[in-house]
Amino acid sequence: MSKTFLIDTTRCTACRGCQLACKEWYELPANKTFQMGTHQNPPDLNPNNYKLVRFSEHLIGDKVEWYFFPDQCRHCLNPPCQGAADTLIEGAVIQDEATGAVIFTEKSAKFSKDDFEYVRESCPYNIPRRDEKSGRMVKCVMCIDRVQAGMVPACVKVCPTGTMNFGERDEMLALAEKRLAKVRETHPDAMLADPYDVNVIYLLGDKPERYHEHSVASVAPMNRKNLFATVRSAVGNVKDAVRKG
Repeated sequence: MSKTFLIDTTRCTACRGCQLACKEWYELPANKTFQMGTHQNPPDLNPNNYKLVRFSEHLIGDKVEWYFFPDQCRHCLNPPCQGAADTLIEGAVIQDEATGAVIFTEKSAKFSKDDFEYVRESCPYNIPRRDEKSGRMVKCVMCIDRVQAGMVPACVKVCPTGTMNFGERDEMLALAEKRLAKVRETHPDAMLADPYDVNVIYLLGDKPERYHEHSVASVAPMNRKNLFATVRSAVGNVKDAVRKG
């Protein structure tokens, strides 16, 4: 059984402890940023920020409501980025069987910029970024080094409010359903974002578009590249099954 995050946005206070813990654990450099009329900083995910607490505000009636969304890779159960990458360079994107973590390897540095865009566009959550210095694709890796050592991811360790949770997938799914039932007592539009497709499950207290345009999966129209990536991935799975059989 894979590992899974449950991120309960109804408990998030936007302290950004998770965002900073991620940067510190991976010793990622600071970004030069500018005030853009929002407390969100930096403006978007980038090679130096694998996790970003997104800020969104909405006028609901006569009251301004804040929505916080700790954005990161969803570690999809069947990662489309891996299927797309395998049509270019096999092994550039791998999935750890024990944890479910989706990882971009050093082979991703061999991608051209067009190759990178092709793989990035396969992600329904708009997560992958490219390090221009190394050429490598980067994102959250589920703190796999910590998890393999019996620790929880850095973002989970520092969260003071119970927003970030991590554990075995069946346990997190049960916790997600329990919390959802409780939240719906006061937030009838509460929902779980794609819980059966990803290993990073968000509990949203309101409509997903109020949090972030990619808070839930957006399915791109099937084009020839996507179709080829799907077929190539399926063929690869069959070959693996034959080898193991």
